[in-house]
Amino acid sequence: MKLKVTEIPQNLKKMVPPGFRLEQRGAHEFLVIESIYCPHGHNLLVESVRIHGKPSVMLKARIGNDEGVIFVDAFWGSHAKLFSFVPTDFTADAIVEASCPVCGASLMERRPCDEEDCDSLDGIVLFLPGNANKVHVCARIGCPGHHIEIIDVPHEYVEMISDINYFGESADEMFGDLL
Repeated sequence: MKLKVTEIPQNLKKMVPPGFRLEQRGAHEFLVIESIYCPHGHNLLVESVRIHGKPSVMLKARIGNDEGVIFVDAFWGSHAKLFSFVPTDFTADAIVEASCPVCGASLMERRPCDEEDCDSLDGIVLFLPGNANKVHVCARIGCPGHHIEIIDVPHEYVEMISDINYFGESADEMFGDLL
């Protein structure tokens, strides 16, 4: 799958939400998650597994009868993931049941996916600094659906951030010779 780089609008660069930072890679800027938590405040970013050179977001996960951890790319809109297990129920409509790897708190929510071709009613919710701002991710395997909820940022900027998607998971495609 070819990477599609989404340019970040200039006015959005002035309103980077808490928990994110802008990072320059080659000719492009990317939003990178720098702080994300479970509902009890445990930091979900881990240094031990890096994707595209950055700490990843670690989630305890169950898919069908299989469980382990999933490491998710901290580059907003990237869908790169590493699994500590091989799910046997890895169908197109499989749902990830996520929880905090530290305290076991559920990260699941009932939330219809906004993606046109997805009918999932299950989502994963992650908390940005201050616990009022959230990241919502579709729990269906392979669905790129995600949405950010930020209280102190105008709605049009929140929608711009939510629309950022980078399809393709190859570090070479994403960053070329910069790695």
